[in-house]
Amino acid sequence: MRLIPFVLLLLFMGLTPVHADSVAIDKVYHPYVQPLEREIEYRMISSDGDQKHRFGVGKSLSDRLFVEAYLIASNKDELDAFELEAKWQLTEQGEYSSDWGVIVELEKDRRNDNWEFATGLITVKEWGRWVGTANLLAIYEWGESIPNELESSLALQARYRYSRHFEPAIEFYSAQNTRGIGPVIMGDIKFNGRKKLHWEAGAIVGLDSNTPDKTWRFLTEFEF
Repeated sequence: MRLIPFVLLLLFMGLTPVHADSVAIDKVYHPYVQPLEREIEYRMISSDGDQKHRFGVGKSLSDRLFVEAYLIASNKDELDAFELEAKWQLTEQGEYSSDWGVIVELEKDRRNDNWEFATGLITVKEWGRWVGTANLLAIYEWGESIPNELESSLALQARYRYSRHFEPAIEFYSAQNTRGIGPVIMGDIKFNGRKKLHWEAGAIVGLDSNTPDKTWRFLTEFEF
Protein backbone atom coordinates (compact mmCIF):
# COMPACT_ATOMS: atom_id res chain seq x y z
CA MET A 1 0.00 0.00 0.00
CA ARG A 2 2.91 2.40 0.67
CA LEU A 3 3.95 2.24 -3.00
CA ILE A 4 0.52 3.24 -4.34
CA PRO A 5 0.96 7.06 -4.00
CA PHE A 6 4.24 6.98 -5.93
CA VAL A 7 2.76 4.81 -8.69
CA LEU A 8 -0.22 7.16 -8.97
CA LEU A 9 1.97 10.23 -9.28
CA LEU A 10 3.99 8.61 -12.05
CA LEU A 11 0.83 7.63 -13.92
CA PHE A 12 -0.68 11.09 -13.75
CA MET A 13 2.56 12.79 -14.69
CA GLY A 14 2.54 10.57 -17.77
CA LEU A 15 -0.87 11.80 -18.88
CA THR A 16 -0.70 14.52 -21.53
CA PRO A 17 -3.55 17.00 -21.07
CA VAL A 18 -4.54 18.67 -24.34
CA HIS A 19 -6.95 21.33 -23.23
CA ALA A 20 -9.25 21.97 -20.27
CA ASP A 21 -12.63 23.63 -20.66
CA SER A 22 -12.95 25.15 -17.19
CA VAL A 23 -11.04 25.88 -14.03
CA ALA A 24 -10.63 22.63 -12.07
CA ILE A 25 -11.50 24.04 -8.64
CA ASP A 26 -14.33 22.19 -6.94
CA LYS A 27 -15.16 19.81 -4.10
CA VAL A 28 -12.39 17.68 -2.58
CA TYR A 29 -13.83 14.20 -2.03
CA HIS A 30 -13.26 11.83 0.89
CA PRO A 31 -13.57 8.06 0.31
CA TYR A 32 -16.05 7.21 3.06
CA VAL A 33 -19.55 5.79 2.55
CA GLN A 34 -22.13 5.48 5.32
CA PRO A 35 -24.78 2.74 5.03
CA LEU A 36 -28.37 3.98 4.55
CA GLU A 37 -27.09 7.53 3.94
CA ARG A 38 -29.13 9.96 1.85
CA GLU A 39 -27.95 13.41 0.84
CA ILE A 40 -29.05 16.67 -0.76
CA GLU A 41 -26.15 18.78 -1.99
CA TYR A 42 -25.62 22.27 -3.38
CA ARG A 43 -22.30 23.64 -4.71
CA MET A 44 -21.34 27.03 -6.15
CA ILE A 45 -18.08 28.00 -7.85
CA SER A 46 -17.58 31.68 -8.74
CA SER A 47 -14.69 33.34 -10.62
CA ASP A 48 -14.42 36.37 -12.91
CA GLY A 49 -18.16 36.97 -12.70
CA ASP A 50 -19.06 33.47 -13.87
CA GLN A 51 -20.80 30.99 -11.62
CA LYS A 52 -21.45 27.27 -11.79
CA HIS A 53 -24.16 25.72 -9.61
CA ARG A 54 -24.62 22.00 -8.86
CA PHE A 55 -27.75 20.55 -7.29
CA GLY A 56 -27.40 16.89 -6.29
CA VAL A 57 -29.40 14.10 -4.69
CA GLY A 58 -27.53 11.00 -3.52
CA LYS A 59 -28.00 7.70 -1.72
CA SER A 60 -25.77 4.89 -0.50
CA LEU A 61 -26.65 1.56 -2.13
CA SER A 62 -24.48 -0.41 0.31
CA ASP A 63 -21.87 0.22 3.00
CA ARG A 64 -19.28 0.73 0.21
CA LEU A 65 -21.16 2.32 -2.73
CA PHE A 66 -22.68 5.82 -2.93
CA VAL A 67 -24.38 7.26 -6.04
CA GLU A 68 -25.52 10.81 -6.79
CA ALA A 69 -27.24 12.65 -9.65
CA TYR A 70 -26.61 16.34 -10.40
CA LEU A 71 -28.16 19.19 -12.34
CA ILE A 72 -25.51 21.72 -13.42
CA ALA A 73 -26.49 25.33 -14.12
CA SER A 74 -24.79 28.66 -14.81
CA ASN A 75 -25.40 32.16 -13.45
CA LYS A 76 -27.45 32.84 -16.58
CA ASP A 77 -30.29 30.74 -15.12
CA GLU A 78 -29.65 28.05 -17.71
CA LEU A 79 -29.49 24.31 -17.17
CA ASP A 80 -26.19 23.34 -18.75
CA ALA A 81 -25.61 19.64 -18.05
CA PHE A 82 -26.55 16.46 -16.19
CA GLU A 83 -24.14 14.29 -14.24
CA LEU A 84 -24.13 10.85 -12.62
CA GLU A 85 -21.53 10.03 -9.99
CA ALA A 86 -20.54 6.88 -8.10
CA LYS A 87 -18.11 6.57 -5.19
CA TRP A 88 -16.80 3.22 -4.02
CA GLN A 89 -15.00 2.89 -0.68
CA LEU A 90 -12.12 0.46 -1.19
CA THR A 91 -10.77 0.06 2.36
CA GLU A 92 -12.19 0.17 5.87
CA GLN A 93 -11.38 3.34 7.76
CA GLY A 94 -8.14 2.72 9.67
CA GLU A 95 -7.46 -0.62 7.97
CA TYR A 96 -4.24 0.70 6.41
CA SER A 97 -2.06 3.74 6.98
CA SER A 98 -4.20 5.53 4.35
CA ASP A 99 -7.88 5.12 3.44
CA TRP A 100 -8.78 4.64 -0.24
CA GLY A 101 -11.74 5.04 -2.57
CA VAL A 102 -12.61 5.29 -6.28
CA ILE A 103 -14.84 7.87 -7.94
CA VAL A 104 -16.50 7.68 -11.38
CA GLU A 105 -18.41 10.54 -13.06
CA LEU A 106 -20.31 10.84 -16.34
CA GLU A 107 -21.51 14.27 -17.52
CA LYS A 108 -23.74 15.08 -20.52
CA ASP A 109 -24.13 18.55 -22.02
CA ARG A 110 -27.80 19.49 -22.33
CA ARG A 111 -27.58 21.43 -25.60
CA ASN A 112 -24.90 19.50 -27.52
CA ASP A 113 -23.93 15.87 -27.85
CA ASN A 114 -20.85 16.42 -25.67
CA TRP A 115 -19.76 14.04 -22.93
CA GLU A 116 -17.20 13.93 -20.13
CA PHE A 117 -16.07 10.80 -18.29
CA ALA A 118 -13.85 11.05 -15.21
CA THR A 119 -12.43 8.44 -12.90
CA GLY A 120 -9.75 8.41 -10.26
CA LEU A 121 -8.58 7.59 -6.78
CA ILE A 122 -9.32 9.26 -3.45
CA THR A 123 -6.98 8.85 -0.51
CA VAL A 124 -6.98 10.17 3.07
CA LYS A 125 -4.24 10.00 5.71
CA GLU A 126 -4.38 11.27 9.29
CA TRP A 127 -1.58 12.72 11.46
CA GLY A 128 -3.10 13.42 14.87
CA ARG A 129 -5.55 16.29 14.34
CA TRP A 130 -4.36 16.86 10.77
CA VAL A 131 -6.09 15.11 7.85
CA GLY A 132 -4.57 15.03 4.36
CA THR A 133 -6.77 14.26 1.33
CA ALA A 134 -5.80 13.78 -2.33
CA ASN A 135 -8.02 13.37 -5.41
CA LEU A 136 -6.28 12.15 -8.59
CA LEU A 137 -8.49 12.12 -11.69
CA ALA A 138 -8.18 11.18 -15.34
CA ILE A 139 -10.79 12.90 -17.54
CA TYR A 140 -11.83 12.11 -21.11
CA GLU A 141 -14.03 14.43 -23.20
CA TRP A 142 -15.67 13.83 -26.56
CA GLY A 143 -18.61 15.11 -28.59
CA GLU A 144 -19.92 16.96 -31.60
CA SER A 145 -18.51 20.39 -30.72
CA ILE A 146 -15.35 19.52 -28.77
CA PRO A 147 -12.27 17.51 -29.74
CA ASN A 148 -11.53 14.20 -28.08
CA GLU A 149 -9.28 15.07 -25.13
CA LEU A 150 -7.53 13.33 -22.28
CA GLU A 151 -6.93 15.48 -19.20
CA SER A 152 -5.72 14.99 -15.65
CA SER A 153 -6.31 16.87 -12.42
CA LEU A 154 -5.02 16.86 -8.86
CA ALA A 155 -6.70 18.29 -5.74
CA LEU A 156 -5.01 18.32 -2.33
CA GLN A 157 -6.43 19.32 1.04
CA ALA A 158 -4.80 19.62 4.48
CA ARG A 159 -7.45 20.00 7.20
CA TYR A 160 -7.12 20.65 10.94
CA ARG A 161 -9.81 19.11 13.16
CA TYR A 162 -10.23 22.00 15.58
CA SER A 163 -13.80 21.04 16.45
CA ARG A 164 -16.82 19.38 14.84
CA HIS A 165 -18.29 22.79 14.05
CA PHE A 166 -15.16 24.45 12.65
CA GLU A 167 -12.23 22.98 10.71
CA PRO A 168 -9.77 25.23 8.83
CA ALA A 169 -8.00 23.82 5.77
CA ILE A 170 -5.81 24.73 2.84
CA GLU A 171 -6.38 23.38 -0.67
CA PHE A 172 -4.23 23.13 -3.77
CA TYR A 173 -5.48 22.44 -7.33
CA SER A 174 -3.51 21.55 -10.44
CA ALA A 175 -4.74 20.81 -13.97
CA GLN A 176 -4.04 21.91 -17.55
CA ASN A 177 -5.42 25.43 -17.05
CA THR A 178 -5.46 25.55 -13.24
CA ARG A 179 -2.87 26.24 -10.57
CA GLY A 180 -4.46 27.53 -7.39
CA ILE A 181 -4.11 27.49 -3.62
CA GLY A 182 -6.11 28.99 -0.79
CA PRO A 183 -7.82 28.70 2.59
CA VAL A 184 -11.07 26.84 3.21
CA ILE A 185 -13.23 26.57 6.33
CA MET A 186 -15.80 23.86 6.99
CA GLY A 187 -17.87 22.28 9.73
CA ASP A 188 -20.83 20.10 10.68
CA ILE A 189 -24.10 20.95 12.38
CA LYS A 190 -25.76 17.92 14.00
CA PHE A 191 -29.52 17.46 14.26
CA ASN A 192 -31.66 14.70 15.70
CA GLY A 193 -30.88 11.13 14.65
CA ARG A 194 -28.69 10.78 11.53
CA LYS A 195 -29.39 14.28 10.24
CA LYS A 196 -26.39 16.53 9.66
CA LEU A 197 -25.58 19.69 7.72
CA HIS A 198 -22.04 19.93 6.35
CA TRP A 199 -20.81 23.27 5.01
CA GLU A 200 -17.65 24.51 3.27
CA ALA A 201 -16.47 27.92 2.06
CA GLY A 202 -13.16 28.85 0.50
CA ALA A 203 -11.18 31.32 -1.60
CA ILE A 204 -8.60 29.91 -4.04
CA VAL A 205 -5.94 32.25 -5.42
CA GLY A 206 -4.59 31.66 -8.93
CA LEU A 207 -0.88 30.88 -9.25
CA ASP A 208 -0.56 31.39 -13.02
CA SER A 209 -2.03 33.47 -15.83
CA ASN A 210 -4.52 30.74 -16.86
CA THR A 211 -6.22 30.62 -13.45
CA PRO A 212 -8.55 33.40 -12.23
CA ASP A 213 -7.01 35.66 -9.59
CA LYS A 214 -9.58 34.47 -7.07
CA THR A 215 -12.14 31.67 -7.15
CA TRP A 216 -14.80 31.36 -4.47
CA ARG A 217 -16.28 27.99 -3.65
CA PHE A 218 -19.25 27.16 -1.42
CA LEU A 219 -20.84 23.82 -0.54
CA THR A 220 -23.65 22.54 1.67
CA GLU A 221 -24.66 18.90 2.16
CA PHE A 222 -27.71 17.84 4.16
CA GLU A 223 -27.35 14.20 5.18
CA PHE A 224 -30.27 12.21 6.59
